[in-house]
This record gives sequence, structure tokens and C-alpha cells, in this order.
Amino acid sequence: MLRAHSRHAPWNARGLAAHVTALVDAAGMRPTNASARAAPSARAVRFYVSNGLLDRPEGTGTAATYNYRHLLQLLAIKIRQREGQTLEVIKREMRESTGDQLERRIAQSLAPALGVRADAAVAQDDQRTFACRLFPHADGIEIHVRDDSAASSEDALIAMREAVRAALGRADIRS
Repeated sequence: MLRAHSRHAPWNARGLAAHVTALVDAAGMRPTNASARAAPSARAVRFYVSNGLLDRPEGTGTAATYNYRHLLQLLAIKIRQREGQTLEVIKREMRESTGDQLERRIAQSLAPALGVRADAAVAQDDQRTFACRLFPHADGIEIHVRDDSAASSEDALIAMREAVRAALGRADIRS
């Protein structure tokens, strides 16, 4: 499921930061230090690039774009920060890890958020019985999708999850 997020690439710095924030927050990971509390921002992405934690993007300035490898790197940084590691330790780990190792480690850490796991349910309307699945999207938010609906495709479920998380980031909804 982690690789499914590569379809959303390329990102600008702000989009990459938002995508990572949604994934890490959905996994329910709790920060252990102040530097991990803040969601990554476009500024943080540029900071990580300048300090060698993230690979350089394609292009420069506002035309800079980030790909799936950048997503993995930023996820690894935020996960390790939330586990209490310093940037120096993280930088050393990043140099020593292959892309596959990085991907496996992230997938294990984010397994609860990445799985399109769902609890099956049977519902009934006035005329027929149908199966639906329950998809947890964020704390306190679940979406029920009937199996016979086009919205039950993997792409549609990922898009719904991202839309819900983006909406939750808006101040007018949080208040």
C-alpha cells in the first residue's frame, strides 16, 4: 500500500509535507520530543535538503519537485524523530539504508495507516441486502463503502482518505 502513494507524485515541498503529515498522523504515532511535534512544512523540507537528510529535488525554487524517494526519506525522518532520534543519528541511518530497507521500515511503522483494512458488514435497505466495508480514516472518522460501489476501488479509497485528512487540517473544521 505504501507504493500506491507514489501515484500522487510529484509534489512541491508543501504537498510533500502535507502528504507525510497525513500518513504519520493517521498511524497514530505520538511524538516524543518537541522537534517531532510540528508537522513537516515546506520550510522543513528545504532544511532537510540543505542538511543532507533529503535528496535534492528535481528543479529549483518554486519549480522544485519531489518524488516517491523523497516521500520515503521524509517519512523516515518524521518517524525516527517521533521515536526520539536526533537528526544526526537519522542522517547516518539514511546514508546506511537502501531504498528497499527504508521502504520496509516505513511500511512496518505505518502499517495501521496504510492498510486498506476494513471490517466487513452486511447492511440491508428496503429491497436488498448488500455488503459494505468500514474504513477508518482518522481519529473518530469512518467511511462505510458498499462493495458493489465504484468508490470501493483502492484508488478511490486512497483519494477519500487524503481528502478527509486534508479537510481535517483546515482550521475551520478543527475548531
